[in-house]
Amino acid sequence: MKVEVKNWENEVVGSIDLPEAVFGRKVKQHLVWEVVRAHLASLRRGTHKTKERSEVTGTRTKPWKQKHTGRARAGGRQSPLWRSGGTVFGPRPRSYVQKVNKKARRAALSGVLSQRLAQGRLLVLSSLELEGPRTKDFMARLANLGVGGDKVLLVDGLENLNLHLASRNRPEVKMLDAGSLNAYEVLKHNWIVASEPAVRSIAEVLS
Repeated sequence: MKVEVKNWENEVVGSIDLPEAVFGRKVKQHLVWEVVRAHLASLRRGTHKTKERSEVTGTRTKPWKQKHTGRARAGGRQSPLWRSGGTVFGPRPRSYVQKVNKKARRAALSGVLSQRLAQGRLLVLSSLELEGPRTKDFMARLANLGVGGDKVLLVDGLENLNLHLASRNRPEVKMLDAGSLNAYEVLKHNWIVASEPAVRSIAEVLS
């Protein structure tokens, strides 16, 4: 399929031929849900931890004798029944990573990219290079493209330092390398603005 290639002034400067197998697929909702759930789970650090009765600081001696005190039996001050005692079944450090096949990840990404292209929300630019790292100039260029003020995902190489510096302090804009693109970020942003080399790289990987 033919897709227009524009520049920062929103002028058509050419076209690119994208494979139908990558950018013309239907979205499989269950597959996208599985991939997004696994992505969000992998972002969890899993460092939560509470102390059990064997880890609580304090004396290990029996507070009072077993019988003839009129009080309940007690074997130590680390009991979960006591104030500042150990926690029962508390959280432990763990990994939340969920396994998803590489083929499934690629199919989900291809589906959501196809959806954005069908909606007319995937813009291909000949280059995303900027003259300088000024955020004001960068936002003016996004306004020229008609995506200013909306959630925009920029896809280009990490060597484009000016683009990274100009966009990093805008909460509605995020820059990713073509190799780091995932279905969650595509769904999170309403517009995808990618350079022509990045689109070719994505098509090559997902083919």
